[in-house]
Amino acid sequence: MIWRGLAGIIAIAAPVATAATPVLGPAYGDAMVLQRGTPIVLAGTAQADGTVYATLGDTSAQGNVDADGNFTITLPARAASSRGLTLTLRDDTGSTVYDDILVGDVFLCSGQSNMELPVTRALDAANQLRNAGDDAIRLFKVPRETAAVPQADFAEPVAWQAASAETVADFSAACFYMAKQLRADDPGVSIGLIHSNWGGSAARAWLSPDGVKAISGEGSLGLLQTYANDPLAATQEFVPQWFDWWRAEDGGQEPWRDSSVLEWRAAPQISFWNEWTGTGLDTDPVANVWLRQSFTLDADQVGEPITLSIGAIDDLDLTFVNGNPVGYTFGWGVERTYTVPAAFLQEGENEVLIAANNAWDTGGFFAGADRLFVQPASGDPIPLGADWEYSIGAVQGTPPRAPWDANAGLGVMHNAMIAPLGPMRLAGVAWYQGESDVGQPDYDAKLRELFAGWRAQFGQQARMLVVQLADFGQRQPQPVESGWAQLRQEQLDAVRADDNAALVSAIDIGEPNDIHPANKNDLGRRLAAAFAGQAMPMPAQAVRNEGRIEVRFTGIEGGLMAQGGPYPLGVELCEAQEDSCRWALPHLAGDTMLIAIPEGFNATRVRHAWSDAPIVNLYDARGYPVPGFELAVSAAN
Repeated sequence: MIWRGLAGIIAIAAPVATAATPVLGPAYGDAMVLQRGTPIVLAGTAQADGTVYATLGDTSAQGNVDADGNFTITLPARAASSRGLTLTLRDDTGSTVYDDILVGDVFLCSGQSNMELPVTRALDAANQLRNAGDDAIRLFKVPRETAAVPQADFAEPVAWQAASAETVADFSAACFYMAKQLRADDPGVSIGLIHSNWGGSAARAWLSPDGVKAISGEGSLGLLQTYANDPLAATQEFVPQWFDWWRAEDGGQEPWRDSSVLEWRAAPQISFWNEWTGTGLDTDPVANVWLRQSFTLDADQVGEPITLSIGAIDDLDLTFVNGNPVGYTFGWGVERTYTVPAAFLQEGENEVLIAANNAWDTGGFFAGADRLFVQPASGDPIPLGADWEYSIGAVQGTPPRAPWDANAGLGVMHNAMIAPLGPMRLAGVAWYQGESDVGQPDYDAKLRELFAGWRAQFGQQARMLVVQLADFGQRQPQPVESGWAQLRQEQLDAVRADDNAALVSAIDIGEPNDIHPANKNDLGRRLAAAFAGQAMPMPAQAVRNEGRIEVRFTGIEGGLMAQGGPYPLGVELCEAQEDSCRWALPHLAGDTMLIAIPEGFNATRVRHAWSDAPIVNLYDARGYPVPGFELAVSAAN
């Protein structure tokens, strides 16, 4: 795609003489950090079909502007510099100046809530904030937004800021602590940090269009493009999947065709249905619930489209008017406003029917009755009031999700929160995500496509740092199967398949009863070490040799050690069948773990820390943990 920025956003970054004066895209601006050691790529907009000249310090370059007003300029690579530089863009219309630009290492920190978790919620926040000031650490926080197709601009203006107690407080703790360690290790290198995160997001939401195509096919990209141009048409194209799912789950019933097949009751109030005392939803809000209301139109009002507003529904809705699907949205805080064509309307009474799904915590109406109304093409709004009816569906589970939905839509966060960053070069990406993908297949393939998308945008030099999920959930006294452990394994597999990636394990610094562990301080230090090229402990192979299994590792410094006891905890030997695993008591010898094979036991696999919330004590001399893993056992050479 072409990277460009609009003047309305760029006003936050630099003075603009006229609308046509050359300006950079929305992620560039005063006080930014540019990546050292690689050609500097700038992108922006200017007067169409002209030439833009760029000068940064003592280097210059030029680029042609295309017919749409977009340009890209590549300046020579520069060494790190903590002295503020000036960048000037000029063409025939005038010039634009950007000040206080540093050259160093630039990182994208992305993922869901554990990367989003701010410094104020991490350990030792008060002391860390007191010492947060560092003009050579610059911060850029991307606003949360989704889009069906790649965007040129962010949802709101953003500016680069120097690290201070005020700017760091709500910034990613893992990201900031990584930068602090990098600065301590090499004070001469400035650090630029880009925070682009969304709690609860799925990996597929961050895929580039090429990644979406690779994972889900051309059809999904086409449906997203349709949604960008015509949400109603996209809804009509998608809902047959929803219909098929409902019919299969509910014995062929189609309540959208005739809502009288359902048993209706008066809704107690317009609120979360958790507050509907005595309905059953107050004690078990995870449900599919039908909601019904009607409104009246006169002969003059039915000849033109209307707008239907139903507030925000937690989590998911498919909304019908007179049996016709008019909108489908996932997002617990997202206001629903749907256009209803005149062809769907009738003189007199019209029915609004909502199939609402809640998969976790609160469900139902997020907003009050004042947010529920119909707006005819002319005249006053028609309130939908508080006298709705509801019917609890017999169907369990979550309906199919449309590719544009907010938390797990295909590429929707990339399109609004990554694409507008443009082609700036990065030193690396720190990625902490996966909790929302537990139980979903092929996480390693998703990471492969994420890596490819980031490097296509930010340069092949970008190093990928993947945080292996922390321990969370039920402690187990016996070997078990674990979706969290399986996802950790797929994280490991994806990193092992990439020549410029590192796995940074958080398996020992989680909290079993808190999915958001506060120890981002140690995690940041580990991320910094991994970026700097320190090898992290990684399982290499498990070999059967004379009645024992030798598990060999790479990235071990000072030898393996079991902290707090004579044996590593959480090590298992398994046969081929799923429920065959048993605990083992290994011995450690340098970078090798030795496990005696019980007599008559056909060991085919070795596992370590294979549970949602394992207790681990296996480290190297630096205090870096051995990650959770499963290895197939092979015969000795």
